[in-house]
Amino acid sequence: MIEFFEPIQYGFMRDALLVGVLVAAMCAVLSCFLVLKGWSLMGDAISHAVLPGIVLAYIAGLPLALGAFIAGLLCAMGTGFIKRNSRIKEDTAMGVVFTGFFAFGLVLFSRTESDLHLDHILVGNILGITRSQVWQTMGLGTMVLAVTLVLRRDLLLICFDPGQARVMALPDRFLNYLLLSLLALAIVVALQAVGIILVVAMLVTPGCIAHLWTDRFDKMLAVSVASAVSSTVIGIFISYHINASTGGCIVLVQAAMFFTSLLFAPKYGIMARKTAARVKVK
Repeated sequence: MIEFFEPIQYGFMRDALLVGVLVAAMCAVLSCFLVLKGWSLMGDAISHAVLPGIVLAYIAGLPLALGAFIAGLLCAMGTGFIKRNSRIKEDTAMGVVFTGFFAFGLVLFSRTESDLHLDHILVGNILGITRSQVWQTMGLGTMVLAVTLVLRRDLLLICFDPGQARVMALPDRFLNYLLLSLLALAIVVALQAVGIILVVAMLVTPGCIAHLWTDRFDKMLAVSVASAVSSTVIGIFISYHINASTGGCIVLVQAAMFFTSLLFAPKYGIMARKTAARVKVK
């Protein structure tokens, strides 16, 4: 067992764990809002839509994170604009917008000579993260996490009851756009850890796990963060020992936790519901 944790002696492993834990906590908190609001596909849409922003920022000599954030925000706002001004439903609008953005990014990438590696953008490279990226991720991630936690009750109200939020004079449209902005920024932060393809799992699975365990929101946040952080730490160590994709290992551990919760969660797990049904019949 001690040998499993031996890689922590290396600096790059400590950096990966530090960044991974923060990204996991940040994504887990946002995951609860996305699951409750039914915005799981929005995380998928924005994570794919950032690609053209990354390429255009590279061409313009700007920070890649800035381009990714702007592209992700444009995708979210474009989806909202189409929903408000047409008969197209939100999930359909997301599919049109994010596939268009992602295709545009692939075309730009194929026509741009660069040292960027598409596989690092798609699947991340947390074990190769640089010191400057560590500080950038820590700063942005802490900001997203802090704002989300401070405003969690207002954000929860607009997720559950927008009408009540308006009655209470809460700026519901501003809070909606703020939640979208936090989501876009979180995806930019998480890209360096798990990449475009796997970031959606980080934003959905922890909230799903917690939703199977409890109905109380504060407890849901705690369960979501605990599952995300533990799966990230375990996934990083497993990826080191088997020399496999770190992001892939993290998400596989999360998936294993989800299916375990689906079966054995004491409140809404399959086994618990079957037991309750048998007791009710008797």
